[in-house]
Amino acid sequence: MDRFDRIYQLHHLLVGARWPVSRRRIEEELECSARTAKRTIQVMRDYLGAPIEYNRERNGYFYDKTQGEFELPGLWFNASELQALLLMQQLLHQVKPGLLDSQLAPVRQRIDKLLDQQHLSGKGIRNRIRLLSLASRPPGEHFLALAEALVGRRPLFIRYHARGAGQKSERHISPQRLTRYRDNWYLEAWCHLRQDLRLFAIERIELLGASPEPYREISRQRLDQAFDSSYGIFRGPSRHLAVLAFTPERARWIEQEQWHPDQQGRWRDDGRFELRIPFSNPTELILDILRYGPDVEVLAPDFLREEVAARLKRAAAQYFQGGDTK
Repeated sequence: MDRFDRIYQLHHLLVGARWPVSRRRIEEELECSARTAKRTIQVMRDYLGAPIEYNRERNGYFYDKTQGEFELPGLWFNASELQALLLMQQLLHQVKPGLLDSQLAPVRQRIDKLLDQQHLSGKGIRNRIRLLSLASRPPGEHFLALAEALVGRRPLFIRYHARGAGQKSERHISPQRLTRYRDNWYLEAWCHLRQDLRLFAIERIELLGASPEPYREISRQRLDQAFDSSYGIFRGPSRHLAVLAFTPERARWIEQEQWHPDQQGRWRDDGRFELRIPFSNPTELILDILRYGPDVEVLAPDFLREEVAARLKRAAAQYFQGGDTK
């Protein structure tokens, strides 16, 4: 822990303490010697104006709040928080180059200064952190307009080209929430045509404009129930429970993965790892199961097991036509 982190840690220790904090506890929390603890207290008093006082009766240090609450000047973070901000900054840049660049410029400059104070280089860290996207689709030209309508709670008219059915439809919607899922952007919205919640892939919106329909606000709880209770991006409450058994070799990875917030996992007597996942629409779950080929077996429900088996047979048939098993 360097000087910056010790100042940060001591400040939060004193702010959160109900009683004066002993020097021994300060040494333990800051992981430092008595001399370093004293020097940190003095630096905060002399250079940051921290109103740190000593109570002899309680043998501890405290903030004198007679002049109000004391806060560290400027934007203060510890090293891990600063690096997390750099990750978030890089994610913003990859999501939509140029998005909020002017607004974030002062923050990035402040972050670089704070990193320099900790003998870290902001640019050096950015060069050593990489976020890779797999099978991502650009959000298209309407991303910013959707975001503005979302924040401003404005209804929209859209022409949407559904990827699965290949059909185009015109709808009036009330945008509710933007979701980034598996490196792609989706819009959760109230559809005035269907009088229900719908999910739209942003890159499939071909036309966008203002709508005369009144905006309809949907509660966060209802959005969560519609879009978050089941497996994957497909909406609907969970109606089934998938039971998957992974080989011991594959389980080394699966045991640490989260497929669903309400999943349950256990080691079976046969040495395999069992994963139970609630789901409604099986489309995405089937695709994820197929990725593991012979390393997973669907134990239940029967219709999911049969569909996965049928797809594996069709896939194998493309390689073993005419009895060729080489």
